[in-house]
Amino acid sequence: MHTVVLLPDKRKIPVGKIICLGKNYAEHAKEFGGDVPKSPIIFLKPSTAIIENGVDIVLPPLSKNVHHEVELTVLIGRSGKNISKSEAMNHVAGYGIGLDMTMRDKQSEAKKEGNPWSIAKGFDTSAPLSPFVPKASVGDPYNLDIKLSVNGKQRQYSNTGKMIFKIDEIIAFLSLAFTLEEGDVIFTGTPEGVGQVIASDIIDAEISGVGSLHHRVVALKSK
Repeated sequence: MHTVVLLPDKRKIPVGKIICLGKNYAEHAKEFGGDVPKSPIIFLKPSTAIIENGVDIVLPPLSKNVHHEVELTVLIGRSGKNISKSEAMNHVAGYGIGLDMTMRDKQSEAKKEGNPWSIAKGFDTSAPLSPFVPKASVGDPYNLDIKLSVNGKQRQYSNTGKMIFKIDEIIAFLSLAFTLEEGDVIFTGTPEGVGQVIASDIIDAEISGVGSLHHRVVALKSK
């Protein structure tokens, strides 16, 4: 069972679903030539994709083009179904920072053929997650600087206020299809600036007032 940590008491919470949003920043949608979505674009990752801060990100041999995507993550603290926007934030336990590592070549191939692209998003080590800080410790989740650098060079820099769909909208929308449970994690989308990483790269990511991540990228060792 994979767990995440909720500060300050470092309580370990088993993770159920990892639910992710695509194209939730307009500039990111544009950099891939897509339109701004009219409703949330949803995909899932398995809990086996989770790694803690500092653990190596392993490049899968299936891909020759793995990309980084930094995101604000939301930890669900109370179960619910058909949750209203006005009640949605009462279901949030805390916020963290996550990386949505993506096999871009495999995703593009699957999209071109009209096939699902779960493998491109859900491989082992594709969901690095920081500890979560309590919701009450984050004053305004829509005014947080979010950034990522590779080998000390900045690639992504934005603010969570630029999210198209806000957290209450996301939770209300998701709960129409899924029962949200304690321990579910939501990735709220990445801003523009995503790009390829290769073996030996060092990724540093930070969201102001929430946390940071530091990961080395490695190639899968042959047996």
